[in-house]
Amino acid sequence: MRVVVQRVLNASVCVKEELVASINEGLVVLVGITNQDTQEDINWLSHKICHLRIFNDDSGLMNRSLIQTSGELIIVSQFTLQASTKKGHRPSYIKAAKPNVALPLYHRFISSVESILQKKVQTGIFGANMQVQLVNDGPVTLIIDSKHKE
Repeated sequence: MRVVVQRVLNASVCVKEELVASINEGLVVLVGITNQDTQEDINWLSHKICHLRIFNDDSGLMNRSLIQTSGELIIVSQFTLQASTKKGHRPSYIKAAKPNVALPLYHRFISSVESILQKKVQTGIFGANMQVQLVNDGPVTLIIDSKHKE
């Protein structure tokens, strides 16, 4: 699994001009899933995201996690995160899991994050054409891959 984590002041997701998710301070997490992803990837990423110390403490240092700030979260599926741009100019999406594999993993990832945070998180709509708007705070943007664990 590969994710892009963005610290935001606010964010929203619309599908066909209908608002499906909206948050204030917190994180937007874009998720790309491969055929090789397992529950181990879900567990590792869920824990990592919820405990990332990327929110400012009282001294202005990034020492607080989403859990500590009671921040909000939107999770959005984004298969294009698994694109390969090695050859030519057209990205290849061969690594991206097909919906029949990705959708159950996506739902398990959401459930895992909700279990850690002890609250519901907001989401986009899997497979839909979505418009994601956000105000990136910092800007703070991290790319995390469960296969590389860097």
